[in-house]
Amino acid sequence: MASKGPSNLSDEADLRRADSLAREIFSDVANKWALLIIEVLGERTLRFSELRNEVEGISHKMLTQNLRMLERNGLAVRKVHPTVPPKVEYTLTEPGQALRATVDLLCGWTHEYFTHIESARRSFNT
Repeated sequence: MASKGPSNLSDEADLRRADSLAREIFSDVANKWALLIIEVLGERTLRFSELRNEVEGISHKMLTQNLRMLERNGLAVRKVHPTVPPKVEYTLTEPGQALRATVDLLCGWTHEYFTHIESARRSFNT
């Protein structure tokens, strides 16, 4: 059996780190609020209150938590303007915009198969 050189060990460690990060990211963004925030922020830069109005049903707490998560993952940027009162705006970063393209595909899939999904759910529940 051939021994693994240092570069192979490094490659394997990099793959494990990438897989672990992918699971974390999926866990973070694969919730209804994050997906809706990404969809809305992809259209334009918004203030917190505007975002809350656009994302129907989200609480102040959930919006705050999801915006922090998006910032932490480098998908959104929070900009504070030095005014009284402070004006805070949120916008998607380039990776956030790229993720929005995937969210758009998921939304398109939902619209395309809406009738099928509703029919399957009715059949399942009877």
